[in-house]
Order: sequence, then C-alpha cells, then structure tokens
Amino acid sequence: MGNFSNHLFAVEFDTFQALVIYGDMYGDINDNHVGIDINTVRSNASKPASYYDNSSKSSHEVVLESGNPIQAWIEYDGAQKIVNVTISPASLPKPSKPLLSLAMDLSPIFKESILKMGSTEADPLDLSKIPSPPRNGTPSPGLGRRGIKIGASSAMVTLALLLCGITISVYMLRRARLAEVLEDWELDVPHRFRYKDLYIATKGFKESQIVGKGGFGSVYKGVLPKTREEVAVKRISHNSKQGVKEFVAEIASLGKLRHRHLVHLQGWCKRNGDLLLVYDYMSNGSLDTFLFQEDKNLDWGQRFRILKEIAAGLLYLHEEWEQVVVHRDVKANNVLLDSNMNARLGDFGLAKLYEHGKNPRTTHVVGTVGYIAPELSLTGKATASSDVFAFGQYY
Repeated sequence: MGNFSNHLFAVEFDTFQALVIYGDMYGDINDNHVGIDINTVRSNASKPASYYDNSSKSSHEVVLESGNPIQAWIEYDGAQKIVNVTISPASLPKPSKPLLSLAMDLSPIFKESILKMGSTEADPLDLSKIPSPPRNGTPSPGLGRRGIKIGASSAMVTLALLLCGITISVYMLRRARLAEVLEDWELDVPHRFRYKDLYIATKGFKESQIVGKGGFGSVYKGVLPKTREEVAVKRISHNSKQGVKEFVAEIASLGKLRHRHLVHLQGWCKRNGDLLLVYDYMSNGSLDTFLFQEDKNLDWGQRFRILKEIAAGLLYLHEEWEQVVVHRDVKANNVLLDSNMNARLGDFGLAKLYEHGKNPRTTHVVGTVGYIAPELSLTGKATASSDVFAFGQYY
C-alpha cells in the first residue's frame, strides 16, 4: 500500500514490464497493462489493457503502444468507496463494465484541501462525507441532491486533472530510466539488442543474477522476454579501459565467429556508459569450478575431452578463420561448459585481431598472472603462441 504520508494516487498506462525497481521485486504483469497505484509505484490492482465491447459482450485487447487514440474514465464512488477505471478506443462509447475496480477509501490519500470543492449552490464537499444514496424515496439529510451532484462533479474534475498529472509524471520517469540515444555508427552494426529487453532479461541487472566476473565486468544470467531463451549478458564496467572503439571492433568482427567450441556472441547493446555483450548461456558454468571446488569433480575422460575441444577452438581462432584471433586471456575461468559438459572458449573481451602474416598490432601486456607467456614482458606483443602457452598452464 505504501506510505500514507505520500498522498499519492495514480492510474498507470504502462508499456514496460518492470520486474525490479531500486533492487526490489516490482511485479508488473506484462508490458501492456493498466494499474492503480496507491502511495507507491507498485500497483495495488492491474490488468492487461482491454475494453468491454457492449455489442459483442466480450473483452478485446487494447495495445497501448499502437498510436491509436484511447479514451479513459477514472471514477470514484464516494459512497461505496470504489475506484473504477475504464478504457476503450476513442471511436467507441463508454463500456458498460470497467477494466479495473478497486475498493478503497481515498479520503486518507488526499489532503482535505484537494478534495473539498465549493459552488454557489452547495456547501463545500468532502468526498469522505458523501452520504449514502437515499432509499425508497427518503430525502438524504445534509446536502441536497443538486448540491451533491455539483460538488461531486467539481471534485471529480479536479481529481481527474490531478491523476493525469501524476500518471504522466510517473510514466515519463520510468521511460527516461530506460531511454536510449543511438549514435550514427550504431545503426550500421547488426545484432543490436534493445536495452529494455536486456534490463528485463536480467531483472534490472540484479546482483543475484550475476554468474561470473569477466575481464572487464560482471556477467549476468538472463532470459530474453520474447523468446524465453537463456543468455549470458556481459556488462562492461564503467571504469573499463576497453572503450567504444574496441567494443565496436569486437562485436563487428567476433560476432562472425562460428565454431562449436567457442561461446557464440549473439549481439550487443550500448546505452550511455553501459556496454553490453550477449552470449549463449552455459548452464554448467566455468571449468575452474570443477577444478578447484571439492564438491565438483571431473574424471580423466572428461578432462581429456575438454582439452581437445578447447584446442580445437584455439586452432580455429589461430589458423582456420579469415583473420588471426589472439584471445590473450586463455584460462580455466574462460572455459565454459554447456548442459552436456561440452567445452567452449569464451570471454573475448581481450581478443585482438590482425591479418594473417602480419605482426600483432598491440603492445599492451594484458591477461591473467600465471597464464602470461614470459616473452610478453619483453616484447609486449601477444601472439598465437602466447595463447598456446596459457592453454598449457591449465593442461
């Protein structure tokens, strides 16, 4: 219900399924719904957007993002203390059945100065004090029928305007949180994911979704909202030395790699300072957990097969693809295992490309201590041979 001191009442017309907000579970039902919010942005009642057709006596979906005009009725019965929300296409009359009905006394929600309205023909009206409807023709004490009608109408106009302002503000804030501004070069690079989809997939990049730490940031488990496919989303840290140019080069070139023993890079996303890579999800995690944790073991047959599979992947990177790919961070942490314990080499965050027959263009010593070839400290140039040295370290 939220804090009553907030004095907040809103009707949301939401086109985004927020699963978490500020680290807490949020629980929107879908990405096309209407909700009633009391003193919080967590809906007290919500339903998929739809309207009741008086002619066919059935409900029909309303797509809020369609761009078609939609009309809405937000009504509060002060006597029965019920809030009704009704929507329909602008071309149709008001449906006979509301989409949402919530039993709620709104008098504690709004300050007295908001709810009281006056007119020349009626005393000031407090909606919490509206008398019950007369029974069997008995006149209602206090306010006359005409006074009640005028006062209630005035109060509802003010309430409707207030609700519209609150709803628009909440909607704009939530949209701004997931807004994207595309640069020109982004339009030319294929396989781009929407940030909104990755945000939903990872439950707002919740800490509990982290499945590992990559060379430059955290890796999150996610489920794509449309296909329900499990993916791994690598979120490049804000303080990473890997800039936008390196990021673009990686997705443009490494996204073309296809080998059964390499983790497939499905796509990418960039939003402000966030750089995101989307990979196939490997359900059994990384090889290091099987090598160094006592509760997980590999027999010698499995170990030998994993070595052969990673060797095959390195051979593809070094000799069989159109360019030489030097991984530069071959280690047990970057060997990932799928559901059938097949090994794939992943985390190409440090990979550099150079044409066959040419010297490597990088002069920076990068990698993991213990896996770095000795000659790198002298030359500063990673080669296919330095990858083979690192491979031998966990062999």
